[in-house]
Amino acid sequence: MFLKGDRCVSKKCAMERRPVPPGAHAQARRKNYYEKAEAHKGVTGENMLAMLEKRLDNVVYRMGIGASRKMSRQIVNHGHILVNGKRVDIPSYQVKLGDEISIRETSRDNALFKELRGAKITMPKWVTFDTENFIGKIVDNPKRDDIDLNINEQLIVELYSK
Repeated sequence: MFLKGDRCVSKKCAMERRPVPPGAHAQARRKNYYEKAEAHKGVTGENMLAMLEKRLDNVVYRMGIGASRKMSRQIVNHGHILVNGKRVDIPSYQVKLGDEISIRETSRDNALFKELRGAKITMPKWVTFDTENFIGKIVDNPKRDDIDLNINEQLIVELYSK
């Protein structure tokens, strides 16, 4: 929406002069996942998808603790999740192979988690979750076949590699 009228037709347009979002760190934050994925060995697009899959909020969703990714993000934000016995409330936290994810002892009496006890949950083969003890584990790194989203990661890589 060019609300500046004729000004956005000339070279004085703010979008022409500064084609980055406002803020001191706007340019630096734009390609974080891409740059980290590019630094790893292997296919950049698959690395980036694997990094997004290993975010703590996504792992909580994949384990079936949260019904949606938004709900899982809120569960993590509210401090209900422990990683290797320590409380982590950062949804973008990157879990690693062998990490143990559990629900805090004080949170297990919550009605949200009570209905999880003994439930049968379908989850990817790279995570496990014991619904009786509320303890899960990262047993493998996610592969491209494990990611069920219909995404053409090559288009994303082409966009960010410019």
